[in-house]
Amino acid sequence: MNVKAVGRVSVEISVVLGRTQMPVRQLLKMGRGAVIDLDAKHEDECWIYANGELVARGEIMIVGEKIGVSITRMMSQLQV
Repeated sequence: MNVKAVGRVSVEISVVLGRTQMPVRQLLKMGRGAVIDLDAKHEDECWIYANGELVARGEIMIVGEKIGVSITRMMSQLQV
């Protein structure tokens, strides 16, 4: 396996903390620093997507001034 070739592969990672619904007009009125209420609690798991595919579940971690995600379980194709 060519490790250098793997290092050049791009993967878009997205983390979903929670969800909400709101009218577009309300979204357009929001400014910088606006707070959006989500349907999640602090102990809920988040969803981790790679290139739009659900690959894992995790929990949010705060380390100093940085926010990260700790993977708690990987998803198989059967679990998705």
